Amino acid sequence: MSTEEQVEDEAAPSGAKKTGFLAGLREFGVIVVSALVLSAIVRAFLVQAFYVPSESMENTLMPNDRIVASKITTHFGGVSRGEVVVFRDPGGWLGAPEPGPTGVRGAINTFMIFIGLVPSDSGSDLVKRAIGVAGDHVVCCDTQQRIVLNGVALDEPYVVQPTNQIQFDITVPKDSIFVMGDNRGNSRDSRYHLEDNSGGVPVDNVVGRAFVVLWPIKRLSTLPIPETFANPALNNATTIATQ
Repeated sequence: MSTEEQVEDEAAPSGAKKTGFLAGLREFGVIVVSALVLSAIVRAFLVQAFYVPSESMENTLMPNDRIVASKITTHFGGVSRGEVVVFRDPGGWLGAPEPGPTGVRGAINTFMIFIGLVPSDSGSDLVKRAIGVAGDHVVCCDTQQRIVLNGVALDEPYVVQPTNQIQFDITVPKDSIFVMGDNRGNSRDSRYHLEDNSGGVPVDNVVGRAFVVLWPIKRLSTLPIPETFANPALNNATTIATQ
């Protein structure tokens, strides 16, 4: 074998390695992009993570909890009494959101939220418990300071002892839900917006049902509907829902 032929034979493996590296790099890029697209689709249509900023849902949810909400459940099944739901501000419930990070950091944070790798902290979402749905008659309160729903007093062991109950007697408007925080003494909920749609939150504003506390790990737990909402007598609602 000549010297020239030997050089060509030795050079061939180097080119093959370069081609293999580029092919592997392209394959890795396709996998990453596909994963990001899939993550964005999951966030948009199936589930989304959220950050809990306040004490309004103590002790069910604590400040700094990370929760996951199911969008598909709400889309196909609507909202049920007793669910913990995430919803967009109907208007005037929240003040102006605090400014988030700007520049490159802000862009990265927005991107991470979009693809679902970071919980949403937009400042325009709230989390409360759905007490009544369209057509329900909700009254506060009986002699034991319990909410009365369609003539049934609710036993709510998850509620922090009320300190500032607001008296009301409303029927939940069509296509709306009536929401309250579990920390009744520290929750600006439907009770504080009775003049607007009887305090009702449009169902279209509901992002999804919160079904699990994901972080911190020591608080990992599900968010089931409390037994008090399983009482069949609660279905004796008014006819407004079908009007």
